[in-house]
Amino acid sequence: MQRAVARALRGARVPPVRARSGAAGSPPRGLVYGRHGEPPAVVQLKDLEVAELGDSDVHVKMLAAPINPADINMIQGTYPILSPLPAVGGNEGVGEVLEVGRRVVALKPGDWVIPASTGLGTWRTRGVFPEETLLKVPRDIPVLSAATLSVNPCTAYRMLSDFQSLAPGDSVIQNAANSGVGQAVIQIAKAFGVKTINVVRDRPDLPKLVERLMALGADHVITEETLRKPEMKDLFKSVPKPRLALNCVGGKSTTEMLRHLQPKGTMVTYGGMAKQPVMVPVSAFIFRDVQLRGFWMTQWKKDHAQDQKSLTSMMDTLCQLIRRGQLTAPACTEVPLQDYKAALEASMKPFISSKQVLLL
Repeated sequence: MQRAVARALRGARVPPVRARSGAAGSPPRGLVYGRHGEPPAVVQLKDLEVAELGDSDVHVKMLAAPINPADINMIQGTYPILSPLPAVGGNEGVGEVLEVGRRVVALKPGDWVIPASTGLGTWRTRGVFPEETLLKVPRDIPVLSAATLSVNPCTAYRMLSDFQSLAPGDSVIQNAANSGVGQAVIQIAKAFGVKTINVVRDRPDLPKLVERLMALGADHVITEETLRKPEMKDLFKSVPKPRLALNCVGGKSTTEMLRHLQPKGTMVTYGGMAKQPVMVPVSAFIFRDVQLRGFWMTQWKKDHAQDQKSLTSMMDTLCQLIRRGQLTAPACTEVPLQDYKAALEASMKPFISSKQVLLL
């Protein structure tokens, strides 16, 4: 798998050249960075070279690709996985198969595909990728749902499934509830009959945000300040104390959230927006036996690279939820590729609850 991803990245190396003979339309374009630094300063829209179609390769026309925090971190050079430079940005998105090599059996022209792994470089109009780096998804789900399927909903699903055996009526508490993962947690938990307590930062448009999260299926939406107040006792009269806490912030938010976990509960950390350590009172370990775990979707995919059953089962479940209207794409702002600078800038602003999605 790692060699296959490396081949895909080599296809992204970008002295501007003409497209491969016989390729559809005009030369492909993509968002390229030749050095690490702050976007959008180090990102440029360039013509790309498309690799020759090998026997096991797939020529893909990208349709839409979101901008995620991990994408920004990779450009900055701070992510645990970095693509060889120069690189095309983007780790997530959906594309349509244009043509396939003669040994490709699982895909055909017209199929929709999403990345199977990190580092594919999805912020491009077209590309040639090894078949094993792509996953087929059904065409009867919305484009935005497909484009945002492989990271946030998968992260939410795995965290709800892998750390505690949750039953209908149980509850989960999470911070950064307005994030892409947070919105997916609300909806997937609702479909499973699990109640959610959702913590967000106070902000000028708080009532509007609360209304939107409640419409997704949130049972309670509170601010970080409320998390520290005695009125939390009243909240737990209508919902049981959570057995699972999902942390994307760190710092004080995490410490306060941990206080409300049931004995033998688990807190899973999958992000650190506050850039502060997770602080845990010794008493939480000794007297309540809480567990602290970490989760990274990229690592899960590596660990299960040979376990197609688990991956297929997860994707099938998520696509069924999408078809039934129980899992929608996060709030998205659709941005034409040429307006990428505005999209990159917007993705890094605080209190932005809308995911920037590049239309390709």
